[in-house]
Amino acid sequence: MDFFEYKKDELFCEEVNLIEIAENFGTPTYVYSSKTLNLHIDAYMDSFTSKDYQICFSVKSLSNIAILNILKNKGCGFDIVSGGELHRAISVGADPKSIIFSGVGKSKNEIEDGILNEILSFNIESKAELRKIETVASNLKKIAPVSIRFNPDIDSGGHDYITTGRKGDKFGINNLDETIELAKYIRDSKNLEMVGLACHIGSQILNLKSYEMASKKTIDLATKINKLGIDLQFFDMGGGLGVPYLDESPPHPKELISMLEEVFVNRNEKLILEPGRSISANAGVLLTKVEYIKDNFAIVDAAMNDLIRPALYGAKHDIWNLKNKTNAMKKYNVVGPICESSDFLGKDILLDIAEDDLLCIKTAGAYGFVMSSNYNSRLRSAEVLVDGKTFNLIRRRENIQDLIGMETIPND
Repeated sequence: MDFFEYKKDELFCEEVNLIEIAENFGTPTYVYSSKTLNLHIDAYMDSFTSKDYQICFSVKSLSNIAILNILKNKGCGFDIVSGGELHRAISVGADPKSIIFSGVGKSKNEIEDGILNEILSFNIESKAELRKIETVASNLKKIAPVSIRFNPDIDSGGHDYITTGRKGDKFGINNLDETIELAKYIRDSKNLEMVGLACHIGSQILNLKSYEMASKKTIDLATKINKLGIDLQFFDMGGGLGVPYLDESPPHPKELISMLEEVFVNRNEKLILEPGRSISANAGVLLTKVEYIKDNFAIVDAAMNDLIRPALYGAKHDIWNLKNKTNAMKKYNVVGPICESSDFLGKDILLDIAEDDLLCIKTAGAYGFVMSSNYNSRLRSAEVLVDGKTFNLIRRRENIQDLIGMETIPND
């Protein structure tokens, strides 16, 4: 559910006409709904009944600090995958003990920052990473909290690029025996403490069977680890719950959490989830203007550098005219100005449009702006946050000086 709807044939975000936002800030512009963000996080928070839990929002899906501040104030922790994301979370006043550091390539400096900020845990994804964390912690005379991310070898479905729980994927520890050996190593280390067990099987997951299988494998592995004399504080079951981009029918967070609580009913560990897409995707849209119409092409001022999901994943987004016109509907390929044939935002989209019309690309809040770039030396878009009847610029549009400001000509 979201709060983008037509009122008197003009598209609104909550109580704000999106045409007004386009007129104030230009296009392309990302627009986020505070009310939708709050609704989606409440759908998780209100669904827990019997377990100690923590929601750690996946910062990589939408990282603007204004958004993170909203989620922090709702009680969210954060799942991070870089030192930059750690800095974003800390900058909005997040409790470090609610931050989990995931990712396969943590650098020495990132590990130091995590340890010194006293985060909840590092999700370990390889023996080499564990050794590096131990060395950094020893040099700092600290004990680093770690959880092992094991790979349950479960195919969650969806695009290959966002499936993360199979053997052969780059994430997690693939071998059960290696996981046990790592647990023993952590137990015997003076600078490591094993606090949890982590598992993440993918993204845009549309059924709960894969979650259930992963949960049962987590219990089996945890039982073996407990026999080593290790008490675990939490199970981190990742995120990945899907959203309706077009006509998909993903499970509600309550269905997921009810299933998890049932599977873990006899366990005492805290349950951690890392939702990203299911909180942020439908809370954001991308506004763009039709520059030209050529045959069945609607050439707009947004491009794959603004929203790369269609070009990268073949993802499909609904596209609406900001004015609800239906008299001359026609199928268009909505494309951008970038010099790539892959630069499309939607194919065979039924629209009634003319040049200079304003369009809204739906469900763009997750993996939208965060994956944008300056390809073709294009300026990255503005971001705007709507809260009821008010709207605020939360990131200005880049300018030409931003584009070249960090570049120099030698000996000039």
